Amino acid sequence: MQAIFSVLITALLVHINNAYLMSPSPRLCRHSELFDESPLSTTTTASVANEAAPVEWIGAKKLSMKDRNTKTILTVEQISKILPHRYPFLLVDRVVEFEAGKRAVGIKCVTANEPHFTGHFPDRPIMPGVLMIEAMAQLGGIICLQPPISDGKGLFFFAGVTGVRWKSTVVPGDDLVMEMSLVGFDERLGLARMTGKAYVGQRVCSFIIQYVTETKT
Repeated sequence: MQAIFSVLITALLVHINNAYLMSPSPRLCRHSELFDESPLSTTTTASVANEAAPVEWIGAKKLSMKDRNTKTILTVEQISKILPHRYPFLLVDRVVEFEAGKRAVGIKCVTANEPHFTGHFPDRPIMPGVLMIEAMAQLGGIICLQPPISDGKGLFFFAGVTGVRWKSTVVPGDDLVMEMSLVGFDERLGLARMTGKAYVGQRVCSFIIQYVTETKT
């Protein structure tokens, strides 16, 4: 009787062992899912391939040629001989186009070490809109303080501004490209009316419908 019971137990163990070997292991199934050709694994492979793609490199020489056709008409040293402003309030770095008595295009290179960025704002430096208008006014002053508008003697002052709009922020690293045009000049009163726009990367940052300056000797 004991021998028969032992044989039955042995047969049962063999059957259970064979059944276990024939059934797929959950652990093996989970492991095999990593290597099948499901959409998830294909996407993962593509992501790795994209990360390994080479970066398109332009280089400093080509990037420095972006304004190779931009000729400087007035340097900052020459501007300082026309305008009375000095650091930190001289806001025109160079003039690249100039038509005497009519219009001018000037550039303000915005840098992080300008004092107003300390408080405007500490965690997100943005050039104040009023300084954009001031920079444009100074560019207008370059037109007004030269012939044929004036002999360059005396000072000019803000007399009024209308229709001001700010369209985009200006931050350190930007080049604020400004254009001012003379609309009219009253020689008797010394009043000049101008309009202008300022751009960064072809987007309008601010514009003035009418800007009035008063020249006094």
